[in-house]
Amino acid sequence: MSAYVSAFELFSIGVGPSSSHTVGPLRAARAFAVGLEAGGRLPEVVRVGCVLYGSLGATGIGHGTPDAVVAGLQGHAPETVDPDVVRAAWTSWTDGSPLLLAGRHPVPFSRGDVSFEPRTRLPEHPNAMTLSAWDAAGDLVASDTYLSVGGGFIRRAGTDAGARGAGASGDVAWPYRFSTAAELLELCEREGLSIAGLARRNEEALRPEAEVAAGLDAIWDAMAGCVDAGLRAEGTLPGMLRVRRRAGTMRAQLEEAEAAGGRELPGEWLGAFALAVNEENASGGRVVTAPTNGAAGILPAVAMYWWRFAAESRLASEDLDRRRGIRRFLLTATALGSLFKANASISGAEGGCQAEVGSACAMAAGGLTAVMGGSSAQIENAAEIAMEHHLGLTCDPVGGLVQIPCIERNAIAASTAVTAARLALRGDGQHYVSLDAVVETMRQTGIDMSHKYKETSEGGLAVNVVEC
Repeated sequence: MSAYVSAFELFSIGVGPSSSHTVGPLRAARAFAVGLEAGGRLPEVVRVGCVLYGSLGATGIGHGTPDAVVAGLQGHAPETVDPDVVRAAWTSWTDGSPLLLAGRHPVPFSRGDVSFEPRTRLPEHPNAMTLSAWDAAGDLVASDTYLSVGGGFIRRAGTDAGARGAGASGDVAWPYRFSTAAELLELCEREGLSIAGLARRNEEALRPEAEVAAGLDAIWDAMAGCVDAGLRAEGTLPGMLRVRRRAGTMRAQLEEAEAAGGRELPGEWLGAFALAVNEENASGGRVVTAPTNGAAGILPAVAMYWWRFAAESRLASEDLDRRRGIRRFLLTATALGSLFKANASISGAEGGCQAEVGSACAMAAGGLTAVMGGSSAQIENAAEIAMEHHLGLTCDPVGGLVQIPCIERNAIAASTAVTAARLALRGDGQHYVSLDAVVETMRQTGIDMSHKYKETSEGGLAVNVVEC
């Protein structure tokens, strides 16, 4: 089986604050409701319920998981739903009010119909949820257990762990198949293709070239829109921590400094871009999984850094040239991200934050190296450097919210990605530790890591910082 995952699955447009705890459960609940409708069982249903296990049960409220479940049962999809519909959908629900299952069949619903079992960890994945529907006699009409495996991907329990879950490309006969970074580099050399060029050929197995370009442009537009929204927003983020937004203040300070004739500060803008995205994510806004929501700020920040401060020195300044560069960035990142998803994990609940922020940092470093003219070997080197220095990173969100340390962590990782790219570009691509070795190390480290440090808020900063 090829490791490759389509860019349009790896970079999916959805809502915050979490791809595994918000987007995945929303998709699962929608799939359950749509399945009832497709099977003609919808009229029989008089009650629905959901049980959230493991990490979903432990930090679900802080991540908006029950709100996502309600929105999904109503038939909403993460790509198109208004974020305001998801926010507080369960939290503000009036018990006994009718829920329009699949958007058409009313059933009485109460907040207690979503229950939490944080101490029950199903064997296949720590992010598990069971959705059930009953008829008037109290008999089960249907019951399905879904696994939210990271990045918004889902699969039913009991199915092949290699399945793509919610993705549509799991069974595609990709023209260029690879399972490791070594195989990817060998393919590129043999076929005379860049990593981005190989990924583009794979994408064209699903859609015409023009649609691939338009789709990548849409992903970038959504990323750039999220950066801009975050830079313009003010106030505090939702939740008991009352974290103040900082990106807007940073933007104002940097613009004031530039207007006064001071030097542009690309590194500080880089941090502001990352903060902007993750503050939008923490508020439940529109974001792009890259490859997850918790790490959604790294790739857009590094890409925007290139767009604003590096592109003009490498390419003509026209928008079209920069868009071509962004497509190359995203396609390169897709090929690298596919390796992490297939051979390790992109789920914080499964591998800790190394699986989310580490993977995103490596993808961004490789993408930046590509648009700065790096070779395939240099791209692989950049990704290896970035991932190597995130090994062992824990996922310990304070209060179960994707805020502390998640928001700042994205800014730091964006800086690391730029540093990794610069180091790789100064070399010839030859290095001692391979990307494949680092991916495997990340997988092993995730297995060895205590569950306390894997998105349960039972260890680390989550228990050593007083929640105000």
